[in-house]
Amino acid sequence: MRRAWEIREMFDTIAARYDRANRWLSLGLDLRWRRLMACSLPLDADATILDVCTGSGDSLLSFWQSLGLRVGLDFSRRMLTLARRKARRRGAAPVWVEADALHLPFRAGVFDAVTIAFGLRNLVDPLAGLWEFFRVLRPGGWLAVLEFTLPRWQPWRWAFGFYLNRLLPVLGGWLTGHRAPYEYLRQSIQAFPHYEALQAWIAQAGFQPMALRPLTGGVATLYLARKPV
Repeated sequence: MRRAWEIREMFDTIAARYDRANRWLSLGLDLRWRRLMACSLPLDADATILDVCTGSGDSLLSFWQSLGLRVGLDFSRRMLTLARRKARRRGAAPVWVEADALHLPFRAGVFDAVTIAFGLRNLVDPLAGLWEFFRVLRPGGWLAVLEFTLPRWQPWRWAFGFYLNRLLPVLGGWLTGHRAPYEYLRQSIQAFPHYEALQAWIAQAGFQPMALRPLTGGVATLYLARKPV
């Protein structure tokens, strides 16, 4: 288990080439998955949304509709710098907050939705993170978790495993100049709970699971849940 400062340092190291690597390594699918997550939440025009582990802001900026307040939170300052630049280019004005996902600097019950894309497995204590998300959501609020998973169908699982273990670290290292973060990526994906196991964690944090949607054959999965009213 890596410590929080090691993970922050890892993301700071690859920040400059993070977006380019994501586009190449996922063949652009990561943006499609993020847009699907955004479109899956039934939010009103004045909804307040918090995107945790926002990185370079792609998930938050996928919410094309005008919302009441959009907040992107990350503990990597360099990633947030990228997010601010990207938002300015698009004419968007979210609020960017540098903070730890395990200690959210917000009072209880202030957000209508909390999203996190490919970041939950990077938390030192993912269940504690889910409890924090529960705390800052209003009753009836939505949680959306997007994470990598191993496909259930064995031939596709084998193909994805081959890519994950043999190709991804090499390609990630070539694209960013740093192979270690992509070795960590493949290891963390395989070690993290998938499907019903992660859904059970979400329920343990107090949420009511609403949907579990495998994407691209199960390479990624979208988990939707609500905080009980």
